[in-house]
Amino acid sequence: MSSTLYLMHEMQRLAMAPARVAAEGAKIALKNPYNPFAKGHMAKVIGSAADIFEQWTRRYGKPDFGLTKTVCNGKVVEVTEEIVIHRTYCNLLHFKRDAKRHDPAVLIVAPLSGHYASLLRGTVETMLPDHEVYITDWQDCRLIPITADRFNLNDYIDYVIDFLHFLGPNVHVIAVCQPSVPVLAATCVMSGWGDHCAPASITLIGGPIDTRKSPTAVNKLAYEKPIQWFERNVIATIPPPYPGMFRKVYPGFIQLTNFVSMNLERHLESMNQLFDHLVQGDDDEAEKKRSFYDEYLAVMDLPAEFYLQTVKTVFHDHSLPKGEMIARWHPVLPAFVDRTAIMCVEGELDDISGVGQTKAALEITSSLNNGMKLYHMQKGAGHYGVFNGSKWRGDIAPRIKQFMRDHDLDIGKARGLRPTRKNALSTRWRLGKLIDAPSAAKKRAGRSTKKAGKPA
Repeated sequence: MSSTLYLMHEMQRLAMAPARVAAEGAKIALKNPYNPFAKGHMAKVIGSAADIFEQWTRRYGKPDFGLTKTVCNGKVVEVTEEIVIHRTYCNLLHFKRDAKRHDPAVLIVAPLSGHYASLLRGTVETMLPDHEVYITDWQDCRLIPITADRFNLNDYIDYVIDFLHFLGPNVHVIAVCQPSVPVLAATCVMSGWGDHCAPASITLIGGPIDTRKSPTAVNKLAYEKPIQWFERNVIATIPPPYPGMFRKVYPGFIQLTNFVSMNLERHLESMNQLFDHLVQGDDDEAEKKRSFYDEYLAVMDLPAEFYLQTVKTVFHDHSLPKGEMIARWHPVLPAFVDRTAIMCVEGELDDISGVGQTKAALEITSSLNNGMKLYHMQKGAGHYGVFNGSKWRGDIAPRIKQFMRDHDLDIGKARGLRPTRKNALSTRWRLGKLIDAPSAAKKRAGRSTKKAGKPA
């Protein structure tokens, strides 16, 4: 299967190319204002159908963020994108504002789950006025040669730690969906080291911290199928002439098919609405839906080793909530976290990460004071709505910004407040020898429980 799946997809795409070109030509001809038949109802119907067909059969490249301006202190300022760290599988992208402000830095960790980081355009745009925003810009494996180093979940955690070391102390992190696990894992590891660059706060949005809680259809499929099933059925080999040819990947087109099939009726209804808008000449509404699907249909391939390790660690073994996860040779114990504030955001209607899966992060970080924990469940929001759209802008983002201000070390110092965090684990490493970390964590967790009571 792995040797033919990608080839079959490419053959199908190439076979559809003449039809797509014909549809694009028909769309241009039937919508040309100089065409005397363009205003007829039949021409509008055929042209609109050709428009939708061309959009759904197109090969999309990497979308641009397109964020060139923001508002700071009531003034419009320029925004430029700059790559501050280049890695094989990910670039750290900085949205540099032309403003003389020293706002807290925010690292937005985008999901490596099929879509490009630009899917979080709305997330970035909302944070820009009040923060120095950085985002992980993941690369398409189809374009990475097989001679490059492999990439798995441990490498993901290493990337997060490297980026935090580059940005320095007092950085706030927002993890959207899938990266909630590696971000919390990186925080556990850095807290275990007593690392001063451990984030000041992390906000986990719709993430699969503990998929045993309120399991969704996605969780059930991942849990019920053995890892060998995924290797046989969803892992494919990239064919020539792509730069990443012969590399094993989890193809983006499979992930897109899964996304669409989960909400097929909703997408069909949305396409009908788009068709009606196009026929009626409602360009503004049509452009909103077209822009969404231009982003939604742009997908990339994932490293096979990363995908398979994630399935096993997160969905099969539940290693993080059980306290059994290992990153490289480092124990990933949530009880180590005692200096990083944690906020969890969930959507009431989330059909990918069920209610309670993200909140589990607050339950397993037993050494963290209750005053450094916050939970928000957004009514009426699905998975996409917790990081984009009106509910994100009006309800969720303001709470996250306030949470960051409440736990920002620089702001606390400016107010004359002394930091309340304790670096109780800074002596764990002595003479290059690791003290019994699990035992130490259990003792600390016990002391914390007696003092602070049960976690929120």
